[in-house]
Formats: sequence, structure tokens, C-alpha cells
Amino acid sequence: MFSQKKIKSFDTDIFELLTPGTTIAAIATAIVPQQGSVGIVRMSGSEAMKIAKTLFHAPGKQVWETHRILYGYICHPQTGQLVDEALLLIMNAPRSYTREDIVEFHCHGGIIAIQQVLQLCIEAGARLAQSGEFTLRAFLNGRLDLTQAESIADLVGSQSPAAAQVALAGLQGKLASPIRHLRASCLDILAEIEARIDFEEDLPLLDESEISQKVDSILVDLSILLATASRGELLRNGLKVVIIGRPNVGKSSLLNAWSRSDRAIVTDLPGTTRDLVESHLVVGGIPVQVLDTAGIRETEDRVEKIGVERSFQASESADIVLLTIDGQAGWTELDEVIYQQVKHRSLILIINKIDLVQPELIQSIFYPETIKNVVTTAAINNQGIEELEAEILNAVNLDNLQAVNLDFAVNQRQAAALTRAKVALEQCLNTIKNNLPLDFWTIDLRRGIYALGEITGEDVTESVLDIIFSRFCIGK
Repeated sequence: MFSQKKIKSFDTDIFELLTPGTTIAAIATAIVPQQGSVGIVRMSGSEAMKIAKTLFHAPGKQVWETHRILYGYICHPQTGQLVDEALLLIMNAPRSYTREDIVEFHCHGGIIAIQQVLQLCIEAGARLAQSGEFTLRAFLNGRLDLTQAESIADLVGSQSPAAAQVALAGLQGKLASPIRHLRASCLDILAEIEARIDFEEDLPLLDESEISQKVDSILVDLSILLATASRGELLRNGLKVVIIGRPNVGKSSLLNAWSRSDRAIVTDLPGTTRDLVESHLVVGGIPVQVLDTAGIRETEDRVEKIGVERSFQASESADIVLLTIDGQAGWTELDEVIYQQVKHRSLILIINKIDLVQPELIQSIFYPETIKNVVTTAAINNQGIEELEAEILNAVNLDNLQAVNLDFAVNQRQAAALTRAKVALEQCLNTIKNNLPLDFWTIDLRRGIYALGEITGEDVTESVLDIIFSRFCIGK
């Protein structure tokens, strides 16, 4: 049964969507023509086994019992027409992902067969699942807390091994555990204060300094958790890095050397790159989207002009701009023009083609003193790539991000709730210092407790659930 007490402001539409007993079905694997070898249709609900027995024929004496895989055929229940040869996985409640009866048809991959199987499930009485509805049911049935549900979405969308490890830590409850501990500590303080309000004459006076110390200790732990937010943002969303500069300074060669591929065309002709060329890398565990842009120069070529405009547009949305110059030519007037356009961004100067410069002259290459982050490269020889990656990690202050020795990281929603809890508890300290009545203390504490409960799901609204589970794919 669904634990409706967890949900605040549960409107009629959502209540009907999650009515206990409703059986839902969806395709649970990515469907790509001529690519996937196996496709899975998942059903969850009280009618899942009944529908499966209607559609699936298991020859021989195979036993229909939980956590067993059956071999057989999926057939149309009225016509008897064979739809697919498949496997059927049975997982009865409560030992399933949703804590409801679940069956999965493991079909041949592709589009037609698996869509036919899904259609048969719907015709037999199942309803097409909404985005994230399987995981939502797992949450409502107490199988997962809200941090674990979000970690599942993060794991599916991980763009690097480090991001996957952080998601797995959240799935294992390593984030929920300290949150629950802090919330329990706040509840203990609240109970102690309310006892003085209700039974003032029967209990000794409240030790205000002791209460302040407890709140201070909670605030320290909250700050530690909040310190993981920046790392979490980087691991989940990554960095956007744009290579910009005038033509023929080696931007495309730099991209190719960095990505260890021939993503960009490299020639001696200026203006070869006319549109954005994209590559995805992982640097220090952080996903990095790298964009090679058109060389910036004055031109009458209409197509090249559009490319130059896109170059500047890309730099405006970048986390880091790699302003690349030709070490042999030095700092030119056009380099200065480009620099003036991008100097307000987080910028690293790349002095490329140093293989063509006398070693004793490299240090004397001019560039503005306002540029503090500089890397020398010879992209054609794969030289300087490690130094570039180190400078990028330095630019995002990775050392500080990793200073908190925790293997999980809070996301944006969780950080916002932690911040609200922190503000509420700080206000509680001010209330104590200003000698306000105990009733005022409880107001601030309750705000902090509610904010912490939002993170794990003890206190959560329907609108919050909408935001969280809308990120999921339909089959999850």
C-alpha cells in the first residue's frame, strides 16, 4: 500500500494516478533500430502476474514462482498469434523494486516486437507508466528514500566513473544517513524545549548554553554537507570549455590531440573550421564538453561570419575559455581584440606551436599581465595536454572541492534544503541570544526540521515529487 502520509498537498489527479492496485507497464530499455539485442517490458502492480499468465506461454512443467526466469512465447490472447520468443522474470511483492508484484518480458531487441508486447500489456488491463513512476512507487512504498531515488537518476545519467561512484554512494544511503542523524538531533532539542513549555513547573530550567552548543554542532555538520554541492554540480553537469582564437593558431589540432581523435579538420588554410566542433572528455573525473570554434577574423565570407558570431556566443556560455595564440607569431592585434571580448570569462591562455619557437625564447613570449593562467602546448606533437588538464582542474578549484573527505555529494535541490535548514538554525541561535520566549525557539527549529525532512522524504510536497521524478525516463 502507498504511504500517503508522506505526501503534503496531494491533489486529486496525482492521487488517482497512484491508486493502489493500478498496474503500470513500460519499455524499460533503450530501443534503437538494429542495435539492441534485448528489450525489456516491465509491469508493476496487483494485476501484473494475471496479465503475464494471459500473454505468456511457458512450455513444459516450468514453475511460476517468485524470482524465477521462465522460457516461452508471448502470444496474442485472442488470436493466439505468436508475437515473440522471450524470457519472463517474476518478482513478487515485497521482494521487488517497487515492493509490488513485478514481471518483466525479456524480448528480442528492436522496435516492432517490444512495442507489440507493450501494447498487449495495455490491452490486457495495464496502464502506460508515467516518467519515473516505477521509482516513485518504490519511494511511496518505503523501498527507497528520496535521496536514493535521486541517486538512481544520477547513476543512469552519469557521464564519468567518478559521477557514477557518487551516485552509488547516495543509493547506498550514505547521504541519507547523516541527514537523518541531524534531523533526529533537531527533534531531540525540540522535544526538550517543548517539554519545558508544557511542564515548566515540573522540570529544571533549560540550559541555554547547552542548547546553543548542540545547535552549533549541527550547523558545523550542515556546512560540511553543503561543501559537497560544488563537486556534485561538476560531476553531474560537467564543464563546458570553448577553444577560441584567430585562424591557424592550432585550435583544431589542440582539440584532436586532447580528444585523441580527428574530430576537427586540420589544414594550413585559414577559416577551415566554420562551425562548432564538439568533443566529450573526462578530466579528473569531471565530464568536459569541449568546443572548437571558427577562427575569428574580419571576413566578407557570409558563412565564415556566422561561424565567428557563433564562436563568441559559445564563449559567453562557457565555464572556461581557452584563448589560443600562435607562439611563433606572438601576441597580435587580433589576439588583443579577441581577448577584450572574452577577458571577463574564466580564461586560460594557450600558447601553441612552441615546437616552432627556440626554447630560450619561449619565456619571452608577450601576453597581457592580467592573464594569470597560461599553458604552453605543441598540439601537433601532443605536448602540453597534461598541463592543460591540470590548469583546468586548478581553475575550478578542485582541491578545495575534494577537501571534504566524503564520497557522496548533494545536488542542487538538496543543497537548497540544507541552506534553508542552516538559515533556520542560525536564526534559532539569534533567538536564544536575544532571550526571546521558548515558543520562538521552536518555530525556527521546526523550519530546520522540515527542510531536512524534504531531503529524505519525511516531509515532502507533491510539487517536489513532480520536479524530481519528471527527470526519469518512463521505464524507470
